[in-house]
Amino acid sequence: MKAVLALVIIYVAMFFLAIQGASQNSIKTASQGGAGQGAHSIDPAKEGDIRSLMELVGARDAMQDFAAHGVDQFRESLLASVPANDRRQQFVNAFTRDYKAKFNADDATAQLVAIYDQHFTQDDIKGLLQFYGSPLGQNLLQKCQRSMARCKRPTAPSAHALRKVS
Repeated sequence: MKAVLALVIIYVAMFFLAIQGASQNSIKTASQGGAGQGAHSIDPAKEGDIRSLMELVGARDAMQDFAAHGVDQFRESLLASVPANDRRQQFVNAFTRDYKAKFNADDATAQLVAIYDQHFTQDDIKGLLQFYGSPLGQNLLQKCQRSMARCKRPTAPSAHALRKVS
């Protein structure tokens, strides 16, 4: 159950990071360990385990994939929702181009490390590492990745159809 929860947290966290576009100040605070901001520092051993877990489950790659391809789907939704005028295309292109240019997988990873630190104990992280390192865990990851890929496919055509209607 914790293994599924960890995957769900990864995908939800990536979604929120992408949609909210976390402020540069909070990103700097997370990447600097929150020095002077009252934030607690993460135990280095736990942080290393969290980063190992994220590497094992492909969280960083998934964030980069979202930054590269998920934004394109978001672009289609923007085109469908922004009033049709001569500046619409320029606005949407500039927005997606700027988002891709400013997205930093290392900063997003630092934020996810802080989220994992809040929600999982050291023993939880070690258990998740053990599970995802097992054949069953690897099988789950592969099937979840395939399922997510299948879920993405219908979204792009439907967003494109919406754009044609407006």
